[in-house]
Amino acid sequence: MKKTVISLFSVILLVGLFSVSGALAEDAPTICAVHPFSGRFAFAGIHGADAMQDAVDMANEAGGINGKKIKYYWADGEYKNDVGIAAFKRLYAQYKPQCMWGQSTGMTKALAPEINNRYKVLYSAYTFAEIASDPEKNPFMFIPGPTYAEMFGILLKYIAKEKPGANIAFFYSDTEFGREPIPAGRELCKKMGLKLVAEEISKVGGVDISTQILDMRRKKVDYCIFHGFVVTPIQTVIKQSKDYGLNCKFMGTFWSTEKHLLDQLKGFAGDYMGVTCYSYYYQDQYPMIKKIRAWTKKHHPKFAQYRSQAYMQVFMGTTLFIEAFKRADRAGSITGESLAKALRSIKNFDVGGLMPPVTISKNNSIPVGRIVRGNPKTLKFDPVSDWISLD
Repeated sequence: MKKTVISLFSVILLVGLFSVSGALAEDAPTICAVHPFSGRFAFAGIHGADAMQDAVDMANEAGGINGKKIKYYWADGEYKNDVGIAAFKRLYAQYKPQCMWGQSTGMTKALAPEINNRYKVLYSAYTFAEIASDPEKNPFMFIPGPTYAEMFGILLKYIAKEKPGANIAFFYSDTEFGREPIPAGRELCKKMGLKLVAEEISKVGGVDISTQILDMRRKKVDYCIFHGFVVTPIQTVIKQSKDYGLNCKFMGTFWSTEKHLLDQLKGFAGDYMGVTCYSYYYQDQYPMIKKIRAWTKKHHPKFAQYRSQAYMQVFMGTTLFIEAFKRADRAGSITGESLAKALRSIKNFDVGGLMPPVTISKNNSIPVGRIVRGNPKTLKFDPVSDWISLD
C-alpha cells in the first residue's frame, strides 16, 4: 500500500512537471530589450520601447505566434555600455528570451562574442553598424535596414546619377559611430567615379566649424555627407556656409534625417537631404503607417502628432523578430539557431509600406533606402527619389 501511494505521488509529480513544461512551452516566444531612457540617445529609447510593445501587442491581438502569446520584457541601459551589458545579462538570466534588442553599437560590439558562443539569441539593436550584418562572424545578428556603409552607398548612387564625377566631402563625428562607415565610403567613391576631396571631423555638438567650412570651399565640394551626428553641428554648418561662400548640397545618414533637425534648420530646411529606410509617421498613405497612427492615438495620445524614425526602426526590427518566430515555430522549434535560419529565409515580405517588401540580404541587412529633402514650409521630409536598392 505504501509503495502504491509513493508510485501514485510520483505519477502526479511527473504530470505536474510536464504541465509546468507545457506552460513554459506556451510562453516560449520571448523578446527582451535594453533601451536607452537617458543620455543623448534617450529620444530613441523612449519611442523605441513603445514601438516594441506596440508591435508585440498588435501581433498578440492577431493571434500571437501560431496561437502562442509573445512575452516582452525590457530594462534601461542609460546609453552606457556597462549598464546596458549588465541589463542584458540580467534579462537573459531571468527570462531566457530567444530574441534580444540592444541599445547601441558599442554594446553590440562588446556582446558579439558572447552572443555567438553563450547566449545564441537572435539579436538586433539601435545600430546600423556592419558588425551586426556579418552572418559569417555574427550569425545571430541582423539589421532591419541598410548598414551605415550601405546608406553611404545609397547617397553616393544618387549623387553619381545626378552629377557624375562630383567632388565629395565626408563630415563625420570624432566617435566610433562617426568613423565606422568611412573606409567603406572611400571605396564606394572610387567605385562610382566620385572624387572624395575632403574629410572633415568634428566633436559631437561642436560649434566652431569655420575651419571645416573654409576647407570645403577651397576644395570646391559639390556634396557634403554628414554622419555620426543627430543635430549639432549640422544646422550650424548649413546656416554658416552661405556666409563663408560655400555652395554645395548637404546630405546625411539615418539618425540625422529626422524632424528635429528640420525644426532647428527652419528656413534652411530645403538645403538638406538625407537617406531614410522607413516611411515617416505623416505618410499615412501606407497601410502600416495608418495602423501605427491609429494605435498611437488610442494607446499613446501624447505622441499622436509624431513618432520618430527610431520608433519605425524598432517597430521594423520587432516585426522581423515576430515573422522569424512564426516561421521557426511552424518548422518545429523556437531557438536562436532556428530563428536565425528563419530570418534568412525572408523574401519579398510585405510590411505594409513601412519599407518596400523586405528581403534579407546575404549580409543580414536590408540594403534599401530613399532620398528625402527637407521642406521649409512644413518642416517635414519629402521624397525626391524612389526606393534605391544596392542589390
